[in-house]
Amino acid sequence: MNMSSVKESLAASAQDYDRVKELKAFEETKAGVKGLIDSGIQTVPRIFIRPPDELVEELNYSQSSDLQVPVIDLSGIGSDDQHKKIISEVKQASKEWGFFQVVNHGIPQDVLDKMLDGIRKFHEQDVEVKNQFHSRDTIQKVKYASNVDLYRSRSANWRDSLTISLLTSDHIEPHELPEVCRDSTIQYINQVTKLVQTLYELLSEALGLKPDHLGSLECGRTRTFIGHYYPPCPEPDLTLGTSKHTDPSFLTILLQDQIGGLQVLHNNQYINVEPLPGSLVVNIGDMLQMIAND
Repeated sequence: MNMSSVKESLAASAQDYDRVKELKAFEETKAGVKGLIDSGIQTVPRIFIRPPDELVEELNYSQSSDLQVPVIDLSGIGSDDQHKKIISEVKQASKEWGFFQVVNHGIPQDVLDKMLDGIRKFHEQDVEVKNQFHSRDTIQKVKYASNVDLYRSRSANWRDSLTISLLTSDHIEPHELPEVCRDSTIQYINQVTKLVQTLYELLSEALGLKPDHLGSLECGRTRTFIGHYYPPCPEPDLTLGTSKHTDPSFLTILLQDQIGGLQVLHNNQYINVEPLPGSLVVNIGDMLQMIAND
Protein backbone atom coordinates (compact mmCIF):
# COMPACT_ATOMS: atom_id res chain seq x y z
CA MET A 1 0.00 0.00 0.00
CA ASN A 2 1.50 3.38 -1.01
CA MET A 3 1.47 6.54 1.08
CA SER A 4 -1.34 8.24 -0.85
CA SER A 5 -3.68 5.29 -0.38
CA VAL A 6 -2.83 5.15 3.33
CA LYS A 7 -3.67 8.83 3.74
CA GLU A 8 -6.92 8.43 1.79
CA SER A 9 -7.93 5.41 3.85
CA LEU A 10 -7.21 7.16 7.15
CA ALA A 11 -9.02 10.31 6.07
CA ALA A 12 -12.07 8.37 4.93
CA SER A 13 -12.45 6.63 8.27
CA ALA A 14 -11.48 9.55 10.51
CA GLN A 15 -15.05 10.66 11.19
CA ASP A 16 -16.07 7.21 12.41
CA TYR A 17 -12.90 6.54 14.40
CA ASP A 18 -13.12 6.55 18.19
CA ARG A 19 -9.55 5.71 19.23
CA VAL A 20 -10.22 5.47 22.97
CA LYS A 21 -13.15 3.13 22.37
CA GLU A 22 -11.07 0.86 20.14
CA LEU A 23 -8.17 0.85 22.59
CA LYS A 24 -10.49 -0.18 25.43
CA ALA A 25 -12.07 -2.90 23.30
CA PHE A 26 -8.63 -4.29 22.46
CA GLU A 27 -7.47 -4.11 26.09
CA GLU A 28 -10.59 -5.83 27.41
CA THR A 29 -9.83 -8.98 25.41
CA LYS A 30 -6.55 -9.38 27.35
CA ALA A 31 -5.46 -11.48 24.38
CA GLY A 32 -2.97 -8.99 22.98
CA VAL A 33 -1.77 -8.90 19.40
CA LYS A 34 -1.46 -12.69 19.44
CA GLY A 35 -5.20 -12.82 20.06
CA LEU A 36 -5.85 -10.71 16.96
CA ILE A 37 -3.91 -13.14 14.81
CA ASP A 38 -5.62 -16.14 16.40
CA SER A 39 -8.98 -14.54 15.55
CA GLY A 40 -8.04 -14.58 11.86
CA ILE A 41 -7.86 -10.86 11.10
CA GLN A 42 -6.72 -9.92 7.59
CA THR A 43 -6.20 -6.20 8.14
CA VAL A 44 -4.35 -4.20 10.80
CA PRO A 45 -6.70 -2.47 13.28
CA ARG A 46 -6.58 1.32 13.12
CA ILE A 47 -4.96 1.67 16.56
CA PHE A 48 -1.78 0.02 15.18
CA ILE A 49 -1.46 2.00 11.94
CA ARG A 50 1.43 4.47 11.97
CA PRO A 51 0.63 8.10 11.14
CA PRO A 52 1.50 8.89 7.49
CA ASP A 53 4.25 11.32 8.50
CA GLU A 54 6.00 8.57 10.49
CA LEU A 55 5.73 6.10 7.61
CA VAL A 56 7.20 8.62 5.18
CA GLU A 57 10.02 9.49 7.60
CA GLU A 58 10.93 5.83 8.06
CA LEU A 59 10.98 5.27 4.29
CA ASN A 60 13.30 8.27 3.88
CA TYR A 61 15.68 6.89 6.52
CA SER A 62 15.60 3.32 5.18
CA GLN A 63 18.54 3.25 2.82
CA SER A 64 20.74 0.34 1.86
CA SER A 65 24.12 0.48 3.55
CA ASP A 66 27.21 -1.66 3.96
CA LEU A 67 27.73 -0.31 7.47
CA GLN A 68 27.59 -2.80 10.33
CA VAL A 69 27.17 -2.30 14.05
CA PRO A 70 30.54 -3.01 15.74
CA VAL A 71 31.10 -6.55 17.04
CA ILE A 72 33.37 -6.89 20.08
CA ASP A 73 34.95 -10.17 21.13
CA LEU A 74 35.15 -10.36 24.93
CA SER A 75 37.22 -13.56 25.06
CA GLY A 76 40.48 -11.69 25.71
CA ILE A 77 39.47 -9.79 28.84
CA GLY A 78 41.97 -11.76 30.95
CA SER A 79 44.90 -10.79 28.71
CA ASP A 80 46.55 -7.39 29.23
CA ASP A 81 47.00 -6.65 25.52
CA GLN A 82 43.54 -7.89 24.55
CA HIS A 83 41.97 -6.11 27.51
CA LYS A 84 43.29 -2.77 26.32
CA LYS A 85 42.06 -3.53 22.79
CA ILE A 86 38.58 -4.37 24.10
CA ILE A 87 38.39 -1.16 26.13
CA SER A 88 39.38 0.82 23.04
CA GLU A 89 36.71 -0.92 20.96
CA VAL A 90 34.05 -0.36 23.63
CA LYS A 91 34.97 3.33 23.84
CA GLN A 92 34.84 3.85 20.08
CA ALA A 93 31.61 1.90 19.57
CA SER A 94 29.88 3.66 22.47
CA LYS A 95 30.94 7.10 21.25
CA GLU A 96 30.25 6.66 17.55
CA TRP A 97 27.27 4.28 17.62
CA GLY A 98 25.86 3.94 21.12
CA PHE A 99 25.47 0.27 20.16
CA PHE A 100 27.64 -2.78 19.75
CA GLN A 101 27.32 -6.54 19.72
CA VAL A 102 29.34 -8.78 22.02
CA VAL A 103 30.45 -12.34 21.31
CA ASN A 104 32.31 -14.83 23.52
CA HIS A 105 30.68 -13.13 26.48
CA GLY A 106 30.59 -16.22 28.68
CA ILE A 107 26.86 -17.00 28.54
CA PRO A 108 26.32 -20.55 27.22
CA GLN A 109 24.41 -20.88 23.97
CA ASP A 110 21.86 -23.23 25.51
CA VAL A 111 20.94 -20.53 28.07
CA LEU A 112 20.21 -18.10 25.23
CA ASP A 113 18.30 -20.70 23.21
CA LYS A 114 16.17 -21.75 26.17
CA MET A 115 15.36 -18.12 26.97
CA LEU A 116 14.08 -17.43 23.45
CA ASP A 117 12.13 -20.67 23.48
CA GLY A 118 10.69 -19.93 26.93
CA ILE A 119 9.38 -16.51 25.89
CA ARG A 120 7.85 -17.96 22.74
CA LYS A 121 6.13 -20.69 24.76
CA PHE A 122 4.77 -18.18 27.27
CA HIS A 123 3.18 -16.00 24.61
CA GLU A 124 1.78 -18.96 22.69
CA GLN A 125 -0.06 -20.34 25.69
CA ASP A 126 -3.84 -20.16 25.94
CA VAL A 127 -5.13 -16.72 26.89
CA GLU A 128 -6.61 -18.09 30.11
CA VAL A 129 -3.15 -19.17 31.26
CA LYS A 130 -1.43 -15.89 30.37
CA ASN A 131 -4.19 -13.79 31.90
CA GLN A 132 -3.17 -14.63 35.45
CA PHE A 133 -0.23 -12.29 34.77
CA HIS A 134 -2.14 -9.64 32.83
CA SER A 135 -1.74 -6.24 34.46
CA ARG A 136 -0.84 -2.60 33.91
CA ASP A 137 0.00 -2.05 37.57
CA THR A 138 3.50 -0.56 37.65
CA ILE A 139 4.06 -2.00 41.13
CA GLN A 140 3.43 -5.60 40.05
CA LYS A 141 6.74 -7.37 39.63
CA VAL A 142 5.72 -9.83 36.90
CA LYS A 143 3.14 -8.79 34.32
CA TYR A 144 1.97 -9.49 30.81
CA ALA A 145 0.36 -6.90 28.52
CA SER A 146 0.44 -5.45 25.03
CA ASN A 147 2.09 -2.03 24.80
CA VAL A 148 2.95 -0.47 28.15
CA ASP A 149 2.08 2.94 26.67
CA LEU A 150 -1.09 1.76 24.93
CA TYR A 151 -3.15 4.80 25.90
CA ARG A 152 -0.35 7.36 25.44
CA SER A 153 1.28 6.54 22.12
CA ARG A 154 0.16 7.83 18.73
CA SER A 155 -0.11 4.25 17.50
CA ALA A 156 0.32 0.89 19.20
CA ASN A 157 3.23 -1.43 18.47
CA TRP A 158 2.59 -4.84 16.97
CA ARG A 159 3.80 -6.88 19.95
CA ASP A 160 2.99 -8.39 23.34
CA SER A 161 5.35 -8.32 26.32
CA LEU A 162 6.19 -10.19 29.50
CA THR A 163 7.84 -7.78 31.95
CA ILE A 164 9.77 -8.63 35.11
CA SER A 165 10.79 -5.69 37.31
CA LEU A 166 13.61 -6.05 39.80
CA LEU A 167 13.47 -2.70 41.53
CA THR A 168 14.74 -3.33 45.04
CA SER A 169 15.98 -6.91 45.22
CA ASP A 170 18.68 -8.93 43.50
CA HIS A 171 16.49 -11.92 42.86
CA ILE A 172 12.96 -13.01 42.22
CA GLU A 173 11.18 -15.91 43.84
CA PRO A 174 10.70 -18.79 41.37
CA HIS A 175 6.99 -19.18 42.15
CA GLU A 176 6.42 -15.58 40.97
CA LEU A 177 7.45 -16.47 37.41
CA PRO A 178 5.36 -18.21 34.73
CA GLU A 179 6.00 -21.93 34.98
CA VAL A 180 6.58 -22.39 31.26
CA CYS A 181 9.65 -20.12 31.25
CA ARG A 182 10.60 -20.16 34.94
CA ASP A 183 13.92 -22.02 34.82
CA SER A 184 15.13 -20.42 31.61
CA THR A 185 14.37 -16.92 32.90
CA ILE A 186 16.20 -17.44 36.20
CA GLN A 187 19.26 -18.82 34.42
CA TYR A 188 19.28 -16.02 31.86
CA ILE A 189 18.86 -13.20 34.38
CA ASN A 190 21.66 -14.62 36.56
CA GLN A 191 24.02 -14.89 33.60
CA VAL A 192 23.21 -11.46 32.16
CA THR A 193 23.66 -9.85 35.59
CA LYS A 194 27.27 -11.07 35.58
CA LEU A 195 27.79 -9.79 32.03
CA VAL A 196 26.40 -6.37 32.96
CA GLN A 197 28.94 -6.12 35.78
CA THR A 198 31.72 -6.86 33.28
CA LEU A 199 30.39 -4.29 30.83
CA TYR A 200 30.19 -1.60 33.50
CA GLU A 201 33.83 -2.28 34.37
CA LEU A 202 34.83 -1.98 30.70
CA LEU A 203 32.80 1.19 30.26
CA SER A 204 34.31 2.68 33.42
CA GLU A 205 37.81 2.07 32.08
CA ALA A 206 36.78 3.43 28.67
CA LEU A 207 35.86 6.66 30.47
CA GLY A 208 39.30 6.74 32.09
CA LEU A 209 37.96 5.76 35.51
CA LYS A 210 38.54 2.89 37.93
CA PRO A 211 36.82 -0.38 36.87
CA ASP A 212 34.39 -0.24 39.81
CA HIS A 213 33.29 3.37 39.23
CA LEU A 214 29.95 2.79 37.48
CA GLY A 215 29.26 -0.19 39.71
CA SER A 216 29.75 1.97 42.78
CA LEU A 217 27.05 4.30 41.48
CA GLU A 218 24.66 1.30 41.56
CA CYS A 219 23.79 1.81 37.91
CA GLY A 220 22.51 -1.74 37.67
CA ARG A 221 20.56 -1.84 40.93
CA THR A 222 17.23 -1.37 39.19
CA ARG A 223 16.72 -3.89 36.40
CA THR A 224 13.88 -4.75 34.06
CA PHE A 225 13.56 -7.88 31.97
CA ILE A 226 11.19 -7.73 29.00
CA GLY A 227 10.33 -10.64 26.72
CA HIS A 228 8.72 -9.27 23.56
CA TYR A 229 6.68 -11.38 21.14
CA TYR A 230 6.03 -10.22 17.57
CA PRO A 231 3.24 -12.20 15.86
CA PRO A 232 3.02 -12.32 12.04
CA CYS A 233 1.38 -9.19 10.65
CA PRO A 234 -1.12 -9.17 7.73
CA GLU A 235 -0.06 -5.65 6.65
CA PRO A 236 3.52 -5.12 7.87
CA ASP A 237 3.98 -1.90 5.88
CA LEU A 238 1.43 -0.12 8.06
CA THR A 239 2.82 -0.77 11.53
CA LEU A 240 5.97 -1.57 13.50
CA GLY A 241 6.94 -4.07 16.16
CA THR A 242 8.85 -1.33 17.97
CA SER A 243 8.64 2.36 17.16
CA LYS A 244 11.78 4.50 17.08
CA HIS A 245 13.03 5.38 20.56
CA THR A 246 16.00 5.73 22.86
CA ASP A 247 16.32 3.68 26.03
CA PRO A 248 16.06 5.83 29.19
CA SER A 249 18.07 3.34 31.27
CA PHE A 250 21.81 3.05 31.84
CA LEU A 251 22.35 -0.04 29.72
CA THR A 252 20.23 -2.45 27.68
CA ILE A 253 21.28 -6.00 26.82
CA LEU A 254 19.25 -7.40 23.94
CA LEU A 255 18.96 -11.03 22.87
CA GLN A 256 17.44 -11.16 19.41
CA ASP A 257 16.39 -14.26 17.50
CA GLN A 258 17.69 -15.15 14.04
CA ILE A 259 14.75 -13.52 12.24
CA GLY A 260 16.20 -10.04 12.65
CA GLY A 261 14.42 -6.73 12.20
CA LEU A 262 16.34 -4.62 14.73
CA GLN A 263 17.70 -1.36 13.31
CA VAL A 264 19.74 1.49 14.78
CA LEU A 265 19.89 5.06 13.52
CA HIS A 266 23.43 6.02 12.56
CA ASN A 267 24.32 9.12 10.56
CA ASN A 268 20.68 9.53 9.44
CA GLN A 269 20.47 5.95 8.19
CA TYR A 270 18.75 2.98 9.74
CA ILE A 271 21.32 0.19 9.89
CA ASN A 272 20.23 -3.43 10.25
CA VAL A 273 21.67 -5.22 13.27
CA GLU A 274 22.32 -8.59 11.70
CA PRO A 275 21.72 -11.47 14.12
CA LEU A 276 24.94 -13.31 14.96
CA PRO A 277 24.64 -16.74 16.61
CA GLY A 278 25.45 -16.43 20.30
CA SER A 279 25.72 -12.64 20.25
CA LEU A 280 24.07 -10.05 22.46
CA VAL A 281 23.36 -6.43 21.53
CA VAL A 282 24.48 -3.71 23.95
CA ASN A 283 22.72 -0.34 23.90
CA ILE A 284 24.12 2.67 25.75
CA GLY A 285 21.11 4.21 27.49
CA ASP A 286 20.19 7.86 28.05
CA MET A 287 21.21 7.82 31.73
CA LEU A 288 24.69 6.50 31.01
CA GLN A 289 25.15 9.01 28.22
CA MET A 290 24.09 11.78 30.58
CA ILE A 291 26.49 10.94 33.40
CA ALA A 292 29.30 10.48 30.88
CA ASN A 293 28.63 14.03 29.62
CA ASP A 294 28.34 12.79 26.05
